[in-house]
Amino acid sequence: MPAPDGLYERAAVSPGLRPFWHVDEMRTFFVGPLQYNRLHQHGAPVYLAGMYSKFGLRIHGGRWHWCRTAVIPAGVLHELDLAGYPLAVFYVEPSVGGVDALVPLSGDSWEVDGVLVGRSGEFSIMRELWEDSASARWAGQALDDLLAYSKLRAAKRMDPRVSAAADYLRIHSDKLTPVMKLARNAGLSASQFQRMFTREVGVPFRRYRAWNRMRVAISEIANGSNFTTAAHAAGFADQAHFTNDFRRTFGAPPSVSLLGLRNTAHHEEGANLPVLAL
Repeated sequence: MPAPDGLYERAAVSPGLRPFWHVDEMRTFFVGPLQYNRLHQHGAPVYLAGMYSKFGLRIHGGRWHWCRTAVIPAGVLHELDLAGYPLAVFYVEPSVGGVDALVPLSGDSWEVDGVLVGRSGEFSIMRELWEDSASARWAGQALDDLLAYSKLRAAKRMDPRVSAAADYLRIHSDKLTPVMKLARNAGLSASQFQRMFTREVGVPFRRYRAWNRMRVAISEIANGSNFTTAAHAAGFADQAHFTNDFRRTFGAPPSVSLLGLRNTAHHEEGANLPVLAL
């Protein structure tokens, strides 16, 4: 699905491109060079796209697969081998539609242990986001278009009770919302609610609650905060707790993808801004 010429006013490619994060209410996007990310799992479904080459993907410690794209449900343990090449990583929150909203982005694909692995797929817009050093100005609109394209082809809808709970956790990410509160809102017992939440979202309630805190911290750092300030703003006890949870979530220390970011603090008026209080 290439973008029509001029749609995003793409600038000339700049040398020495830096990693880029975009975080808003319903999506988290990263593009940048990576080496090796050890076994880890995410709190939201994710679409991966190699910008210029295949990447290595290993699921649950099995054998390595070399692919151009992949769709990984929340909670699936996996490793990545990029050898320094840039990778685009696109997460969507449950209210958007879950993993089914991402499946249409992968092409010529097959399933391996619940993961969709593809030889082709959509990466042109993500490549433009990487190659344009000023992509912060139009990232929100580009991701809107990409998700709209994909959702037109998606079918499954999430249980509205779980969708409402996920929205509440996203809005109140700085609070340790107890499971009983959301279970009562859903008209379920705590055990019923937790089983339904895990089935629909792919990770347990507490893991998804932690994922929302991580998104807040990333957004803070992308907008200029240091690691300590971002950790406190997101509700982590200290920077060490943030670093440990980041490693568990992404399989690498935060310094790999959160240092030396391209400047996202100055957006053009009217552009989509990363949301700080998710």
